[in-house]
Amino acid sequence: MNDTLVPTMQEAFAIFRRRMMGNLYAYARDKGLTMGQFGAMLHVAHRVGCGVSDIGSDLGITNSAASQMLERLVQLKLIVRSENPADRRSKQIELTNDGRQILQEGSLANQTWLESLAQSMTAEEQEAVRNALAILITRARQLEKSPN
Repeated sequence: MNDTLVPTMQEAFAIFRRRMMGNLYAYARDKGLTMGQFGAMLHVAHRVGCGVSDIGSDLGITNSAASQMLERLVQLKLIVRSENPADRRSKQIELTNDGRQILQEGSLANQTWLESLAQSMTAEEQEAVRNALAILITRARQLEKSPN
């Protein structure tokens, strides 16, 4: 293995993570949300029929803390809780239209930054990055499917 590939990927991902999380954090703060609340909304958006324990587990917080966080999002009319048709004892959580709009607007800040980054490259650089990322995506998906 090339000894410079892993450190190069780590540096690139650190820059992307810092910039993209910074954009999301600033957007969430402007909307009066904590990163935990924003993260919970992202979780709800990407996982159909999730419940309080799913969010608590994925965010590394107790079910009680997750429930309190979600209650605040209900009060803000960003999510709704409803009875889970498969298990009436549990609740399922879904985004409201306002919640979906906030997530879409939040992702626009990152899209704008990515567009600026792409525009700063020559056509040849864009093609090289596109090809390299296609390989990276393919290999990452293969590892996701791997049982290890």
